[in-house]
Amino acid sequence: MENHHRHWKGFAEKNMFSLEQRKEFIRKTFEKFPNVEVDDFEGLTIDYCKSKNVNFILRGLRNPADFEFEKSIAQTNRALTRENTIETIFLLTSSGKSYISSSIVREIISYGGNYEIMVPDAVRVEKKI
Repeated sequence: MENHHRHWKGFAEKNMFSLEQRKEFIRKTFEKFPNVEVDDFEGLTIDYCKSKNVNFILRGLRNPADFEFEKSIAQTNRALTRENTIETIFLLTSSGKSYISSSIVREIISYGGNYEIMVPDAVRVEKKI
């Protein structure tokens, strides 16, 4: 079974790194897993899943607000796939990391703080002098 890590281009998302940089961070993070493919796309997630013959979407949850948001997306995806062939599976973040968000990490990086403890080893930026 092949795993795909879909990197959403982020509708209305603020990005500190280019798409290629983010894909490279993910590739390096999962380099020991040969069945993980890093890819990007535009359009609906369910259309991408169908094009790759993928039946499951894995989504990470940090807190109840994430659950409510992701549940709405999962239910919408289910409604859009009449055959109900694409299922969403939720994974809970460990309690020690549940407070971390991309906006917090971006702010820490922008002020030169110690962001390294909050991201995979592959994610590194040059310090501004």
